[in-house]
Amino acid sequence: MNAVNEAKDQGLQAAVVTAEGVKVNATASSLAGMLGELVEKRKNEEFPPPPLKDSIRSMLKKGGFKPTGRNKPASEYLAQAAREGRFPFINNLVDINNYLSLLSGLPISLIDLDVTGKNITLRRGKSGESFVFNASGQVIDVEGLVCICRTDGGPLGNPVKDSMEAKLSDSSRNAVGVIYAAAYTDPAELRAYGEMFASLLREHGGAESTTLTIV
Repeated sequence: MNAVNEAKDQGLQAAVVTAEGVKVNATASSLAGMLGELVEKRKNEEFPPPPLKDSIRSMLKKGGFKPTGRNKPASEYLAQAAREGRFPFINNLVDINNYLSLLSGLPISLIDLDVTGKNITLRRGKSGESFVFNASGQVIDVEGLVCICRTDGGPLGNPVKDSMEAKLSDSSRNAVGVIYAAAYTDPAELRAYGEMFASLLREHGGAESTTLTIV
């Protein structure tokens, strides 16, 4: 994977994990148990902690995007869902993503590597850029928002929502995950989360091989 971080000077640091040979399955009881325990733990906590929450929001705002309301980071949405007793359990790959996000407090994308290609750029969305993010056809305007983009094309995912085009499906066999972080997160901690992501994708996602790149 060749990943370029064009928003690094605006506070973005990211762990990029590729996983080849994944299989979308029902979540195994061991992973479901881990996730369930973490959801219970987060029910009565202020999470993400304010310094981490503020750091992510501040980094996203630097491009002019407003990460509030329906456009808040996905990590905040998951924590709120845990507190309100409506945390989503989907499948093994999505649950890996959500477990790590609820553990770290960081927003994470996990999308189809065969859609993104092996050359991606993390950059701010340009004026007029948008994508459909759900089956109902709803669109998010990504101007100013940090996005995963094809190096030679438009945005496919971001810390708020991922595109329908790049979302994993039952036929997906290769995936790329991006953990979005800001200055508050220690680089060694980010790397450790990236290594955990790769390990979970091998153990519970069926990945035959994984790579980790910090950008």
